[in-house]
Amino acid sequence: MKKYNLKTLWALFVIFFKAGTFTFAGGLAMLPVIEKDVVEKYKLMDREEFMEYATLAQTLPGVIAANCACFVGRGAAGTPGMLAAVIGSTISAFVLMLLATILLQLIPMEGPVSGAFQCIRAASAAMVLSAAFSLGQHNIKSLFAVIVMLSALALVLFTDISAPVVILLAGITGYAYKRFKNRGKKEA
Repeated sequence: MKKYNLKTLWALFVIFFKAGTFTFAGGLAMLPVIEKDVVEKYKLMDREEFMEYATLAQTLPGVIAANCACFVGRGAAGTPGMLAAVIGSTISAFVLMLLATILLQLIPMEGPVSGAFQCIRAASAAMVLSAAFSLGQHNIKSLFAVIVMLSALALVLFTDISAPVVILLAGITGYAYKRFKNRGKKEA
């Protein structure tokens, strides 16, 4: 069982609260922010462990931020850490969505407000791209991985196959590849 203290739980809450409050474009965009705090600032785990949790968070159904909060929180401080991180990641989103829903009914969506949202979307795309590069550096370490990545990208972009099916196909492909590769080693 992981040992924890109130300082660690508070750090997890603050990290995920900050990411959930100030990061636009969803879970992928917040990964670089979370990584910097978890790995560098608070030193709750090393980069390799964080990237494993971030990768797992994306392969499961649900909100990436909450999935990541579960894995990172549990990895850093067990079940109490998981709860602190999940509450931190969701509370601000809940309050902000409630306020945004009310305000969007009152504020006209034209002129400067429209311009602000257009630039927020552009900056959000940069955050998602940054997360993609960071995850790619961690996960794409062989020619086979590059082929799987490009194949998955092509399937998502150019076919009607859904992302969960592509992930399932990638998992089956990786399983078959490793099984074939290990069989060759045993025979040699």
